[in-house]
Amino acid sequence: MRARHLLLASAALIGALGCGGERTPIPKLPAARAALAEPAALPRWRRAAIDLVLRARVWQGARSGFVALVARDGRLVHAVTTGQANREADVPMTMDTRFQIASMTKPITATAAMILVEEGRLGLDEPIAKYLPELAAMQVAVLDDAGTLLDTRPPSQPITIRHLLSFRSGMGGSGFEETSLGARWRDDGLYRGEGTLAERVGRFAALPLFEDPGTRWRYGVSHDVLARIIEIAAGEPLDLFMQRRIFDPLGMHATSYAKDVPPDAPLARLYTQDAEGDLVPAPGPVFKAADWTPGGSGIVSTAPDYMRFALMLWNEGEYDGARILTPETVRAMRHLEVPSGVLANFGIEGLGFGLGVSVVADDEAATMSARDGDFWWSGVFGTHFWVSPSTGIVLVVLQQNQTNEWSGRPIAPFLVQALALVD
Repeated sequence: MRARHLLLASAALIGALGCGGERTPIPKLPAARAALAEPAALPRWRRAAIDLVLRARVWQGARSGFVALVARDGRLVHAVTTGQANREADVPMTMDTRFQIASMTKPITATAAMILVEEGRLGLDEPIAKYLPELAAMQVAVLDDAGTLLDTRPPSQPITIRHLLSFRSGMGGSGFEETSLGARWRDDGLYRGEGTLAERVGRFAALPLFEDPGTRWRYGVSHDVLARIIEIAAGEPLDLFMQRRIFDPLGMHATSYAKDVPPDAPLARLYTQDAEGDLVPAPGPVFKAADWTPGGSGIVSTAPDYMRFALMLWNEGEYDGARILTPETVRAMRHLEVPSGVLANFGIEGLGFGLGVSVVADDEAATMSARDGDFWWSGVFGTHFWVSPSTGIVLVVLQQNQTNEWSGRPIAPFLVQALALVD
């Protein structure tokens, strides 16, 4: 029996045995498609199991709290708030709690880019050197078997906008490459010192690519480079473009870069685990990025706000009367640009990648409950969204936990997903 089935069975047992506790009221979000009939509610045992999976993680002291939403056929059918946004101040999680969504910024950045593609201001197969001539001469690393840099050579083809969107640019910077070249991308790249987005992206000119563009999926700074190109093509800062073209039309009024979060906003505190596995506040301040707007992280949002964005993608580009993308563009985003190998370095199988989102390529091989064509992404602090076109299920699960060697796997969002997708 696969691990996903075991986890699902365990969660179902918890739901069957438990009473479910107090229900969280479902927020009043507009339906994605007004013409659709009211969807059937999730079975009671599934609702109870979802609630108890999340509450159990809080009761165990494994996580500080969660906010989760599940939609079916364009309408919300379940909601959960549990635990605390700030344990020390005894502040509970609510639907208004804001979370650092980290890499869940990337699908928003991809959406911003695709708006410009639709308008003819960007071309998917244009070389990025058209917008960033300082990166035109980037070279490819020649490495030995240990990953040590021996030399460089010209790339076999230019980096394109499509390569950035699908993480096939050859650029690193994820922090997962445990080589000397990986250390250079980490230490001399995006997060070194201060600087604007333009200045930070300009540093990449001195760093060799890991491989030829278009040849391999590699997580890294591709969407941060894309963010700078969006600014150039749009003629305005990234955050203002997102606000004007995505957040305001969708009614995402609690979503912004962290630097713009009001001081009195209900922001969840970031936690982690100590060597004994106990939950403790994570060191360091909230990532504000006051002088720049990364394309791969940095946005703060709420579960209802991000659900609006996710329902827009589920509804092929439109939500609550606001058309953000055409159906053809959303279908292109979830088309398999990369047919396999996504997150393979984590032992995960069955996943490919489109333009800004991971796509399930083989649900039989996938290590989580999934259907072929489902698309999704997560953030490093345990935030997660999932869109399943074939089942009509859309979910958002938010938490704030900085994982380390003592944290354990972030299983709760995937258990919620399994329970939401089960036949």
